[in-house]
Amino acid sequence: MADKHILDVTAGGRMMWFNKAHPNTIYFDIRFEPKGLIDIRPNFSVEPDIVGDFTDLPFDDAMFKLVLFDPPHIHRPNGKSEKSIMGKKFGILLDGWEEVIAAGFSECWRVLDDYGTLVFKWSEETIPVRTVLGLLPEGMDPLFGHTTSRNGKTKWMTFMKFPNE
Repeated sequence: MADKHILDVTAGGRMMWFNKAHPNTIYFDIRFEPKGLIDIRPNFSVEPDIVGDFTDLPFDDAMFKLVLFDPPHIHRPNGKSEKSIMGKKFGILLDGWEEVIAAGFSECWRVLDDYGTLVFKWSEETIPVRTVLGLLPEGMDPLFGHTTSRNGKTKWMTFMKFPNE
């Protein structure tokens, strides 16, 4: 793993990647779903290198230079919409999602090396980004970001881990 400097903790279908098999990346996700998961996209799959939970990453501290965090962002209490296309592609947030997202940020920060970069993507489909940013530890603030999508609900943010933070 010495040549793996990038960690995508919520790889899913690797949809944001230009090279979906980048040699310096570990693709991590909580699920493995072979092709055929979605009827209208028969080639869509979720095939991480490592299956696991982003709230408990099996990596050493400060191991990565770049960490990508694009967790599920649709909150549907009691699992509603789990079988929808969005639920199948991205997963959903259940009640208690605040603790899950906060733990995910903490783990991403733990495995990120000093002066490493964390890229975070969030869609405000059901939860405003300001609510999510309110879950972050004091002093962990995005440096810059960008709004994308036709409706302006998808937010990209970039963080850098400075020593002693």
